[in-house]
Amino acid sequence: MFSTDRIYLRKVIKEDTDIYHKWRSNPNVMQNTSPNLDVYTREDTENFILSIIKSANSKSYMIQHRENDEPIGIVSLINIDYKNRNAECIIDLGNEDYWGRGYGKEAMNELLKYSFLELNLHKVYLKVFSFNERAIRLYERLGFEREGEQKEQLFRNGAWHGIIMMALFQDKFLQ
Repeated sequence: MFSTDRIYLRKVIKEDTDIYHKWRSNPNVMQNTSPNLDVYTREDTENFILSIIKSANSKSYMIQHRENDEPIGIVSLINIDYKNRNAECIIDLGNEDYWGRGYGKEAMNELLKYSFLELNLHKVYLKVFSFNERAIRLYERLGFEREGEQKEQLFRNGAWHGIIMMALFQDKFLQ
């Protein structure tokens, strides 16, 4: 269910703490994904991983390269609202060796299939920094549309940037 020719998704487990901490400690990775550029201890990261695992309204999956079983990143549904059938999605490609090669699109597509075909969600939404043009193009290729922007919400590298909200609806995904 969670695989392509190049990747597969598996549930995040406590043993993923070290690799996730490595990614979380990389400023290049965090630049595009975290509103708070901070220094995290390994204990902080472990607590975060444990909170993901225990959460009743989130599902997180490690993206693994099929050929060499190397972890590439994490893709998640968070804030799942089962009553109103919507959730926020997040992708974090922590392994820079796999950037710009289509792995993020494959992983997101698998997560979206699960969201709409298995969980029967009506809407999946996300937030993306306005300067992250590569991610915006990816989301648009997947069918996401802009719903709005929080202007000047993020101060990064000496300038103000917006946070763009995007969404994809089940009926559009299934077309």
